[in-house]
Amino acid sequence: MTMSTHLLRRRRFLPLFCTQLLNAFNDNLYKTAMVLFVVYVVYNDPRAEGIFSAVATGLFMIPYFLLSAVAGQLADMRDKAAIIRTVKMCEIGLMLIGALGLYLAWSGIGVDEFAIPLLLFALFLTGVQSTFLGPIKYAILPQHLKKDEVLSGTGLVEAGTYIAILFGTILAGWIPVEWAAGGIIATSVVGYISSRQIPPAPPMGNIEKLDWNVWRASKTLIKSTMHDRPIYYAIIAISFFWTIGAVLTIQFPPLAKNTLMASKEVASLFLAVFSVGIAIGSVGINALLKGKVSARYAPISVIVMGIFVVAFYIVCRIWAANAPTELMSVSEFIVWPMAMALLACLLGISIAGGMFVVPLYAFLTTRVAPDQAARTIAANNIINSGAMVAGALLAMSLSIFGIPVAEQLLLSAGMCVLSAVLARRLHRAELESPASTNSA
Repeated sequence: MTMSTHLLRRRRFLPLFCTQLLNAFNDNLYKTAMVLFVVYVVYNDPRAEGIFSAVATGLFMIPYFLLSAVAGQLADMRDKAAIIRTVKMCEIGLMLIGALGLYLAWSGIGVDEFAIPLLLFALFLTGVQSTFLGPIKYAILPQHLKKDEVLSGTGLVEAGTYIAILFGTILAGWIPVEWAAGGIIATSVVGYISSRQIPPAPPMGNIEKLDWNVWRASKTLIKSTMHDRPIYYAIIAISFFWTIGAVLTIQFPPLAKNTLMASKEVASLFLAVFSVGIAIGSVGINALLKGKVSARYAPISVIVMGIFVVAFYIVCRIWAANAPTELMSVSEFIVWPMAMALLACLLGISIAGGMFVVPLYAFLTTRVAPDQAARTIAANNIINSGAMVAGALLAMSLSIFGIPVAEQLLLSAGMCVLSAVLARRLHRAELESPASTNSA
C-alpha cells in the first residue's frame, strides 16, 4: 500500500489516474441514468426491459470489436498523452448529445421515435471513446512506471475505475435524470482539463504506417498477438471474465425490478456493490502477490466467484417465493429478510472477480515489449468485446424466449468454470515459458 500512496503523489501517475477515474464515472453516470430511466419509467414489460438492457450493453461494446485494432496502432505509434487529450475533447461533444437525449426522454418529447435512439447513439459514441482510451490506460503504465510499480499501478487504475463506477452508478440511481444530463457535461469538461496534465508518452518503437482497414488490421493484430501461449490464455480468460460481468450487469436492473421488487435506487445499489468489490479485489491481490505479476491465484479466484454466483441465484429464488407486491425503497430493501445475504453474495462475486482479472491485465503489459503493449491490449479488447457482445446477444435471446432473469444467472456460473480452466492453463504456461520481455 506504501507503493500505491507513493504513486498517487507523482505526476507520472496521478493525472492519468484522475482522467481515467473521471472517464469511468461519466460513462457510468450516463449509461446507468439512461438504462434505469428507460427500465423504470418508459417500459413496463420484463421482456422489453431485458432486451433494452442487453441492446445497450451490446451497442457500447461493438466499437471495441470494430475499432480496437486501429486504437492499438495509434497508441503504439503516436504520443499516448496526446491521444488521451484528443479523445477527452471529443467526449464533451458526445456528452452534449447524450444530455439532449436524457432531457427529451425526461420531457416526454418523441421518447420512442427520437429520444431513445439518440440515447443509444450517444452510448455507441461513448463506446468509441472508450475503445481509443482502452489500450492506453494500461499500456502507458510500463512507460511511466518502474517495473516493480506496474502491478501496483494496474491495481490502482482498476480500483480507481471501479470506485468511479461506484459513484457514477449510485449518483445515477439517486438524482433526477435532468440533473444527470447536466452532470455528464460538467464531468467531461473536468476530465479534459485533467488530461492536459498527463506527461508525454511518445512511441517507443519504429513508427509504422497505420492500417485503417479495420477487418484486416484486426485479423493481423490478433494473429500477431495470440501466438504466445501465456498471452493467448490470458486474453481468453479475461474475455470470459468480462462476458460474465456483462451478463451480470445486464441482469441487475430487470432482476431488481421484476424478481426482487426493488426500486431503481436498489438496482443502482447492486451495481455499486459490484464496483466496490472489484476495487477491493484489485487492491487485495497486489498484497497477496507482493508486487509480482503472476496468474497464481487466478484459478481459485474465479472458482470462488462462480460459487458466489450460485449462492446469489439461490438467494434470489428464495426471495422470489416471498417477494413483496410493491417496489421497495433502499431502506425497505435493507431490512427485508435475506437482503444482507444477497448483498454479501454480490460482494463476494465482485471481490473474487477483481482478484482474478487485475494480474491478467498486468501480465499482458509486462509480458510483451513496451512498443507492443498497446496493441496487445487492443487485441485483448477485440476478443473481449466480441465475447461480451455474444454474451449480450445470448442474454437478449434468453429474454426473448421468456427465460427468467434469475435463471440466467446460472449461465454466469458456468462461464466461471471455463474461466478457471483457462486460468489454470495460463499459470502452467507462465511457469513453463521464459520471463517477460518487457524491461522497465
